[in-house]
This record gives sequence, C-alpha cells and structure tokens, in this order.
Amino acid sequence: MIVEIGHYALVLALALAIVQGVVPLAGALRRDVALMAMARPAAVMQFLLVGISFGALTYAYVVSDFSVVNVFENSHSLKPLVYKFSGVWGNHEGSMLLWVLILALFGATVAVFSHGMPDDLRALVLAVQSWIAAAFLFFVLLTSNPFARLIPAPLEGRDLNPLLQDPGLAIHPPLLYVGYVGFSITFSFAAAALISGRIDAAWARYVRPWTLAAWIFLTLGIAMGSYWAYYTLGWGGFWFWDPVENASLMPWLAGTALLHSAAVMEKRDALKIWTIFLAILAFSLSLLGTFLVRSGVLTSVHSFATDPQRGVFILAILVFFIGGSLALFAFRASALKPGGIFAPVSREGALVLNNLLLTTCCATVFVGTLYPLALEAMTGEKISVGAPFFNLTFGPLFIPIILAMPIGQMLAWKRGDFFGAAQRLVLATAIGAGGALVLYALRGGPVAAPLLSGLALYLIIGSFVEIAGRIGGRGKSLSVIIARAIGLPRSAWGTAFAHAGIGLTLFGLAATGWGVERVITARVGEPIAVGPYEVSIRSLEPRLGSNYQELVAHTSISEGGAVLAEIDPSRRSFTTRSMVRTEAGIATIGMGQVYMNLADVRADGTLDLRLYWKPYVALIWIGALIMALGGFLSLSDRRLRIGIAKRAAARASVSGQAQAAE
Repeated sequence: MIVEIGHYALVLALALAIVQGVVPLAGALRRDVALMAMARPAAVMQFLLVGISFGALTYAYVVSDFSVVNVFENSHSLKPLVYKFSGVWGNHEGSMLLWVLILALFGATVAVFSHGMPDDLRALVLAVQSWIAAAFLFFVLLTSNPFARLIPAPLEGRDLNPLLQDPGLAIHPPLLYVGYVGFSITFSFAAAALISGRIDAAWARYVRPWTLAAWIFLTLGIAMGSYWAYYTLGWGGFWFWDPVENASLMPWLAGTALLHSAAVMEKRDALKIWTIFLAILAFSLSLLGTFLVRSGVLTSVHSFATDPQRGVFILAILVFFIGGSLALFAFRASALKPGGIFAPVSREGALVLNNLLLTTCCATVFVGTLYPLALEAMTGEKISVGAPFFNLTFGPLFIPIILAMPIGQMLAWKRGDFFGAAQRLVLATAIGAGGALVLYALRGGPVAAPLLSGLALYLIIGSFVEIAGRIGGRGKSLSVIIARAIGLPRSAWGTAFAHAGIGLTLFGLAATGWGVERVITARVGEPIAVGPYEVSIRSLEPRLGSNYQELVAHTSISEGGAVLAEIDPSRRSFTTRSMVRTEAGIATIGMGQVYMNLADVRADGTLDLRLYWKPYVALIWIGALIMALGGFLSLSDRRLRIGIAKRAAARASVSGQAQAAE
C-alpha cells in the first residue's frame, strides 16, 4: 500500500507541476497578483508530494519489498542498512527520483526564502522551475517507473552492484545532484529575467546565492566522486578524463564563470548578456551530463542506463529547454543595455579575463568529450580522446587563470593599478619561485612537478595578500588586527579561502609527479620498498561479511624499522552477483599516502600487488574542502543573503514617503 501511495503521489506531483507552470506564468504576464501568489504554496506542495514518493521507495528498500522490481534488481535482504538507503539512488530509476526531489526542493526553497523578491519575478522563476520538474516527472513515470511491481514476488533480491556498496556512494550522488540540479534554479532565474525584461544588479544579487549553493555542492560532489574512484576502483587514480567525469567538470567550469560574472553585474551593472548566457549554459551542460549517463551513448563505470528510448526522451527534454532558452535569449538579448563601463585593467577586467579562460577550458573539455561520439555517429570510426589531449589543452589554459587570480583580487573596481597590484604580490611570487627551486633540488623532476608546485604556493599566499592588507599595517596591535579580521565581510574571506583551496589542490596534483608505482608479485612476510617506506604483508585472513566473503591481507608500513601504520587491503567476493571487488588499503602519512591493492592470490601462495607512494596526494581533496568552505563563508555573508532585499524595500519606502509629502 505504501508503494502505491508513493506512485500516486508522483502522479499528483506531475499534475501540480503542470498547474504551477501555467497559472503563475499567466499571472505574471497579466499582472494578476492572485494568480502569481499561487506559485509559492504550489511549489511547497510539489516538494512534499515528491518527498512522499521518495520516502515510499526508501521504505520499500529498507523492508526489502522484492515485489518492487527496482528493489529486487538492486537490493538484498542481507545488505547492510546504509547500503539499502544508498541503493535507492544507486540505480537509474531511483536516481532520477532523487533528481526530481532536488528539483522540487530548490523550487520550494525559493518559494519559502524569497520574501524580498518582486512578485512577478518569483512567479516566473517558480513557473519555469516547475516546467523542468514536469518534464522529468513525465520521464520518470513513462520510462523509469521506480514503483513497478513484480508478481509473484521473489524471495530474494539480486543485490546492489558491489562497486556501489561503499560509503562514498551514499554521499557522492546526492552532493553531485544538488550541484547539477541546483543550476536549474539559475536557469529559471535567467528565463524569468528574459521573459519579464527584469535584468539588473538586483537580479544578479538574487541569483548569486543560488549559483553559489549549486557550485559548493558540485565541488564537493566532484571531489567525493574522485576519492571514491581512487579508493574503490583499485587503479590508484583519481581522475581519468572519463566522459562522465568531464560531464560534471563542464557545468562546474561554467558555474565558476557565472559566479564571477554575476559579481561584475551586481557591482557595475555590466555583463548582463554574458551573465544570462552563462546561467543558461551551466544548466544546459548539466542536462548534457544527464543525457550522457542515461542514454547509453557511452560505456562508463558511472553510467546508469543503456536504454536508447530513455536517451531519446532526455534528448527531447534537452532540446526543448536548451533550444527554447537560447531562442528566447536571441530574441531578448538585443534589447539589453550594455551597463556600466570599466577600464581593461580593473577588477571587472580581471573577472572578464577569468570568464574567457574558464569558458575556453569548458569548450576544450566539451570538444574532447563529444568529438569521438560525433565522429562515430557520422562515420562509424571509433577513436579515443584521453588524458594526453586534455592535459596538453586544458592545462596551459588553466595556468593563466592561476596567475591572474591573486592579481584580480588586488585590483580596484572600475580602474585598477596593475603594477601596484604586482608589487603587493612580490612576497607570494618569491615564495612560489623559491619553493619551486627547493622542491626541484630536494625531489628532482619531472620539471612540471616543481613548477606547478611553485605556482600553487604563489596562489595560496597570494590569495590572502589582499586580506592581509585590509587587516594589517605598521604599528597595528594584535587586538586591532583581530577586530579588523572579524569585521571583514565573510565574502572576502570566502574568496580568499576558495582561491587558496584551488592552490592546495594544484599542489596535490603537481606532487603526483614524484609518486612511485610498483606492480609486483610477492609472498607473505616479504618486505617491499615503496618510496621512502617498507611494506610487508604479515598474514592473510579469510573473513565473512554481511553479504560477502573476503580475504584480508594484514599489512604493516614501516620506516627505519619503526612501524608507522597498518592497512588491510582485501578481495571481496559477492556470491549473489558473482562479482569480486578489491578493497584498497590506504595509509595517510603526513599529507602523502601509501596505497596497496590486492589484485590476485595465486595457487602457489604468491600475491599480485599494486603499490603506490603518493606524496601530498591528500591535498587534492583537502583543497576541494577548502574551496567549499570558502563558498559557505561567502554564502553566509549577510549582505549576500538579505542586503539587496532590505535596501530595495528601504528605497521603495523612502520613495513612497517622498511622493506622499509632495
């Protein structure tokens, strides 16, 4: 009965989404306040209905209701509870229901936290958001029903893919989806602005928090996915330039450009056309990623579905929303005024350069990802575009961004002093250059490793130079410095931390050039040198898990005879799926990691091992966390959240009083 309630709630949510897409839109066009007011309760109710549906599917997984096809194909009664929860979105149907839930969540959040927003803009935003939700609700109900029944009900399920039975899978998809789907609300703001003609600094202030929230979660989702691949797939890598990995990187790049462009629009009322275009582009790339994962046009460990009919349906959604929004953009863009004027050497100019480089990086990834698919579709020829292409094209484009980031922070709005900004970065430049020389002397080549490490140090130090200049000064006491630091806007701290996080990640990436990899065959008790450490398997132990059997290699890691850490790499056998999964053993020592994968156990007792020493590799993910922290600091800035609404209300009140006095 609960399953049927979930199905009916989804149908009701679709009906309500259609109403919400039509009535507030008509109200905004006719200036009917009553019709526009309907958008807010409808958005909240739509979220509640989709939440009921998602809760019903979760219940079916928790109680192992194998009469539901989705549960039967992706669960098992002995599966740990945490993987029963994560199994809800560990498949195509459930993940699409999660997608719709997040769509509805963003709509409801806008409805609840938009008191200072003009009625017509809010109504249009919620109407456009509801049309997106309606399209995906149609998709779920017609092609991907998660509540389909299986009669008679089997006694046991087929279990979840062993690769997905991991804590990372419980975290990675929800974070990634909030980022992906979060850009839908910026798309809705852009479409609403084009429909209403309300494109000004106030609009940029309204859209920035939603863009920032989506960017934060997409950053965390990409980082979590990278770490999941690193320790679960057993190959010791964290980024393969897989087409689906690229599909998450592209909206991140576009979203990063949108954040900076919206800042220029807010401050100088400039870049209106470009900001609207980026808002459309970010969500369009999210839809493209959905199409790649669900259509079956490529094979990847990330892919959920291989049904071409589903792919055609998503392609139709993609064409309708992207094509429609670009047509509306082309129709309206010529009527937009250019806005504020600024000198090329200014903070605005630096942000424009940032945008150009980011979008060029995005275009490079786009071409490298889709060109093989397009070539195969047109000629039947199969080619592979891999890491060498992306490293040689993306890397040189991203380096100028790193160089320009601290300089851009130093420049004043409207007109800046380039040489003055460069002089303030002398210390950061010296530390970066000196650090590169020291690292090259200590660790040697490849040359790219110390050079990129020095560039990372320059960015980390340079990110806080502007902050130091604002809170410090000659003769200032510690209490004054602390008071100034506390008094600084959180958005200033957020910018500094986000840029420094990129520097930390770059340092971790650069340091992989000094890593050591060994693929060997060894015996229990045999010492193996890996970088500066010695690894030795002490014993092999069979162990029984809840729904698997595993062979664990108890291993010690030592240096100079002293044991520093112990790890337990293993091979897990899932009998229901007849699959074997390796579980890597990872020890973090300092910021580096010793990584061991038990590839195979031979009949003569020897073990096939893959061993790595990765210096500073942990900084890759620590940097991503610092980036997200910077985003949260900016999002918590009171001015960003409520400043524009209060000022707009105050101006309206003063204007009304002045008119009354006259």
